[in-house]
Amino acid sequence: MFDKFRKKKDDEFGSTSSGTDKASNSTGKTFQYEPRSEAGTSVMEESNFRPSEQVKIPEPIQQTRMSTNEDIGIKALMDKRTKLEEAIDYVGLMIKDLKDKRTNLEKNIEDESVDIKNLKEKLVKVGQYIEEEKQGIKALQQKRSDVEKEADDVASMITSLRERLLSIDQVVNEEGSKIAKFKESRPKAESSLT
Repeated sequence: MFDKFRKKKDDEFGSTSSGTDKASNSTGKTFQYEPRSEAGTSVMEESNFRPSEQVKIPEPIQQTRMSTNEDIGIKALMDKRTKLEEAIDYVGLMIKDLKDKRTNLEKNIEDESVDIKNLKEKLVKVGQYIEEEKQGIKALQQKRSDVEKEADDVASMITSLRERLLSIDQVVNEEGSKIAKFKESRPKAESSLT
């Protein structure tokens, strides 16, 4: 009994296998697994590779751009330009500050020049006054010396006159004593005559 069933099953499987063989002969190698898997994997690899390339296309471009920019040094140049602009602005402010300081200094110097000119004029006048005072002092010294000389002359004259007066007084005294003696001797002579 079992053999009958096995024969039937074998006949059925044989028919199916023959059908598959026929189908395989009619369609070619469509039912072979390995070529389909290789084709599928290649298709999958291509399908996976193409989207990855499509997605990753901008990134290498950006990276190359950044690398080229960095290699060229545009960013460094831009930073340098910014720093130079800041330095120029700072120098401009310094120049403006220096101009303001120079203007203030010129004004102060002009004011000081006017004050110094006024002081110079005053000092010139003071110098003239001092010179006049010197001349006046010299004149006074000359007058004082002249007066001292005159005083010395007067003193010498007084001394000489005093000496003369003393000599005259001496002469007068001598003459007076002579007259007194003469008077004293005169009564005696008269009495002797009488």
